[in-house]
Order: sequence, then C-alpha cells, then structure tokens
Amino acid sequence: MKAITIPTPGGPDALVLDEVAPPVPGNSEVLIDVAAAGVNRADLLQRQGFYDPPPGESPYPGLEVSGTIRALGSEVTGWQVGDQVCALLSGGGYAEQVAAPVGQVLPVPEGVSLQNAAALPEVVCTVWSNVFMTANLQPGEILLVHGGSSGIGTMAIQLAREIGAQIAVTAGSQAKLDACRELGAEILINYKEQDFVEVLRDATDGHGADVVLDNIGAKYLARNLAALGANGRLLVIGMQGGAKAELDLGALLRKRAAVIATSLRARPRDEKATIVSAVREHVWPLVSGGLVHPVVHTTFPLAQAPAAHRTLDESQHIGKVLLLP
Repeated sequence: MKAITIPTPGGPDALVLDEVAPPVPGNSEVLIDVAAAGVNRADLLQRQGFYDPPPGESPYPGLEVSGTIRALGSEVTGWQVGDQVCALLSGGGYAEQVAAPVGQVLPVPEGVSLQNAAALPEVVCTVWSNVFMTANLQPGEILLVHGGSSGIGTMAIQLAREIGAQIAVTAGSQAKLDACRELGAEILINYKEQDFVEVLRDATDGHGADVVLDNIGAKYLARNLAALGANGRLLVIGMQGGAKAELDLGALLRKRAAVIATSLRARPRDEKATIVSAVREHVWPLVSGGLVHPVVHTTFPLAQAPAAHRTLDESQHIGKVLLLP
C-alpha cells in the first residue's frame, strides 16, 4: 500500500509517499480502508523529529482517519466488514490502510460524510477529555480558547456553546474571528493587536476565565495565569510557544487555580477507549442531531501531504485539513 513516510525529519518536503507493507490487525484491532486522514499539529512535530509515536505503534504520521472496515481481528465484536467508521490513532493514518484498536473506533455520525468524519476523532477526543472530563466546564462558566479557528478551537467553541458556557477566543485575523463568532464565540480577541488578559478582564467585569484551553505553552503561561479567575483551570495541550517558563506559585495559590498539562497520543489504549466511549455517549448525539459539525477547511490528495503541512505551518486554515488517499 501507499503511505507517507519520513525518511529524514525536516520541513514539509520531508514527507515522502512510498510503497510500504500493509498493516496486519491485531486480535483486538480492525483494518480500515482509509477514506480520509486528518492533519494535526502533532503530525508537524513528528515530521520535524520532535514527537515520535509511542513504542510499537505505526511509524507513519496520522492520528485520525475515516474509512470502511476491511477486516476484523479475532477478538473484535460489535463491528462488521463494510461498516463505515472513523478512528482515533497513535499513528499510521497517512496511508491507504490502517489498523485501529477496536476501543478507538466510532461509527460515522448520521449527517456527516465519510470523508468529513476524519475531522472528528482527534479534535473531539482532545476537547472532550480536557475541557469536560478534566476541567469539568459548567454551564455559565467562561472558557478561553487560544487558536479558536483551529480544528480543536472550532470544536471547543461548539461543544462549550451547547452546554451553555460563555466562550472567548484568540485568533490572528478578522476572518478567523468572524468564523469563531459564527460558531458561538462571544468574546473575540485578535492576539496580534490586543492583550487577551485585558480584553477578557474588561469583557467579564474582572472575573476572568474559569477554563483556559491553551496550545501555546511557555510563551502564554504567565498571561494565562493572569487571565484565570478564582478556582480557574488552565489546560496546556501544546507547546507552540516553547516548553519552559516560570510559574508564579503565589498567584496560583491566591486564585486556588490549577495548571494541567495533558497529551492524548501517549495515553494507554484503555484510557483512550474510555475517552472514545464518553465521546460516543455525549458528543455523537450532538453531531448526529446537527448541533455540532466538523469544520473542514480544505482537502489534499495523499501525495500532496507537504502542501497540507504548509497550510498548517503558515496558519492559513480555519478548521481542519484532510488528506485523501
């Protein structure tokens, strides 16, 4: 089969379409003919040599796919060959076929195309596990989402809106902020022109954010803490702005706040299965009901994976970018 490989880490052109051996599903895995694969910033890090897959997982990039089940492992129940599914992966999605643990497989929601379903697993599982399972965002609370127009951002806005939270976002252009507003964001902050701490404080009468979903890391740590209200929860899910920064423990104590860093890819399969099960129970009805939808910016053929990565590198997108084998 054809798959994107990374012979030598580097820029987008490090992604090479090659002929590789097809995966063989394990006893508790399903083999999927891939219809589409989501492109995520974790893939960009892997391409650069900074984010290897967990031991024993596929060496190829790609953390989410949609497609059709081709074969079942000997211990798999509840699925049939020919079922249309999407799946959360630890790697291997940039390919014509991929083996997925059965606990990380989801049906394609009603009303969503097979192709666009690839835009769901990674972002929904990331948002649900962090904002809702870990931070326990409640109706009426204020959520600040950095990178509101990203795949994760567009999903976080929609899910927070559905539970009745107030949503603030940062983005780098008016077009991106307008897209966030259409999805339900109320406090719109252009991080290139405005200080999100000041804007948020003014917009919330000094309350600040109850939950902050942050993909920047070190660069925003101090300001994120300043933006938090009492009993606030800061969730760090990325390091686009660096990995090391000073933390003012005094400020953290005064606010009785929490800083939580999480990742999804490295979690054990049983933890991922728990998250996927919760997503199927709580989020899939919202998607099937048309209340929440994947936001897809554009698609590229698998062979044009370098162009897809450039789109993310240059932050040209609103929502998700997909690869089509």
